Amino acid sequence: MAKTVKFGGSAPLTPIDIQTFSKSEDRERLSTVALKAFRAIATQWELSNSEAAALLGVSESTWDRIKRGAWEQALSQDQLTRASAAIGVYKGLHLLFADAMADEWPRLPNRGPIFQRLSPVDAMIEGGIPLMLETRRYVDAVRGGI
Repeated sequence: MAKTVKFGGSAPLTPIDIQTFSKSEDRERLSTVALKAFRAIATQWELSNSEAAALLGVSESTWDRIKRGAWEQALSQDQLTRASAAIGVYKGLHLLFADAMADEWPRLPNRGPIFQRLSPVDAMIEGGIPLMLETRRYVDAVRGGI
């Protein structure tokens, strides 16, 4: 139960329950929409089954069930973080580029310092969550969002 706090003569403040990926109820609520968005990104970026599975942090057989809509479990904290990072990269690219480059960029070899001449997709697969989050920050910084 949330505790009410009162400061001086101000109205009482009730702390809000912050959304996190660590709470099972938050993961259950967010998983369906995260998977819908990630499936759309996999299509737009023309990811192979193995690439999509690796980015999301699931096996290829699980990715196949997700694609068919036969997955009804909540994603794990790591999987939601991966989906969120991919969604952030996708959104940032569509704010940065007003054309097809937004969906081509993730597949192109990149000389940016974090990619080591790999495509962002390959670099994110190789680097896991840390590089997925760094790619999101990179895209945000390039478009001036930081």
